[in-house]
Amino acid sequence: MRVFVTGAAGFIGVETTKELIAHGHQVVGLARSEQNVGTLEKLGAEVHRGSLQDLESLKSGARNSDGVIHLAFIHDFSKFAENGAIDKTAIEAMGDVLAGTNKPFIVTSGTGLIAPGVVITEDMRRESSPHVPRVSEQAGLAYAQRGVRAMAIRLPQVHGADGKAGLITYLVELARQKGAAAYVGEGAERWAAAHRQDVARLYRLVLEKGAADGIYHAVGEEGVPMRQVIEVIGRALNVPVVSIKKEEAGDYYGPLAMFAGLDMPASSALTQQRLGWTPTGIGLIADIGRPGYFKA
Repeated sequence: MRVFVTGAAGFIGVETTKELIAHGHQVVGLARSEQNVGTLEKLGAEVHRGSLQDLESLKSGARNSDGVIHLAFIHDFSKFAENGAIDKTAIEAMGDVLAGTNKPFIVTSGTGLIAPGVVITEDMRRESSPHVPRVSEQAGLAYAQRGVRAMAIRLPQVHGADGKAGLITYLVELARQKGAAAYVGEGAERWAAAHRQDVARLYRLVLEKGAADGIYHAVGEEGVPMRQVIEVIGRALNVPVVSIKKEEAGDYYGPLAMFAGLDMPASSALTQQRLGWTPTGIGLIADIGRPGYFKA
């Protein structure tokens, strides 16, 4: 299958590109920089120049493919609403081209900010909220009613390459800036996690076997306590580990305060049952706790 992949040169995209090529698919990767071009060429992918804001490049990439995997997102939480709007427009540009083709179209969402405090399952639908400006899931799945095999993959905290682990990467930078690694209250809130090799394998399986309007969870661990994560960060950076009050979260976390103190566990039981996917990667704490994962 000829697959157009946005974000193909990114943290998860590189592993997904490798997985697709290893299983006989041809990857056409969106590249917005010369660095991305070089990365994709080394992987053996075809380069398609463009960006999320170049709608014509997205349309042509989707039009000339047998399927689309949309991984790219601008991860600047100080402009979350603006970047959410860019993402929605990009999805609609590609989706309009795919309408009526029954081609697979996978968009990327997250397991968080759906229903805090309960274990999120694949059958729980995300409601629109002004507090959550990223609407990739809703925008993408709408095309299941327009003759597209539209599907969504929800990501937890994805780890598996030194220095990177989803939102935890930003917590590391905050700890560096603040001189302390902080959790809220008792730090008992849980965040789901997965190794990026398991995540890449799921993208391929959804592409090959996923059902229209399907939601799939790339979850290897249902919920890792935040205090354990923060303690790893503190040891890695040799900074104090402290507890802060909920009302202090805004000052410490800044744009990430919406996630502070949230209990966000998620299950992948239905995904595993429906696709035969079994996550086997190393756990989050064991992985990020390796010497040098987060360099001081």
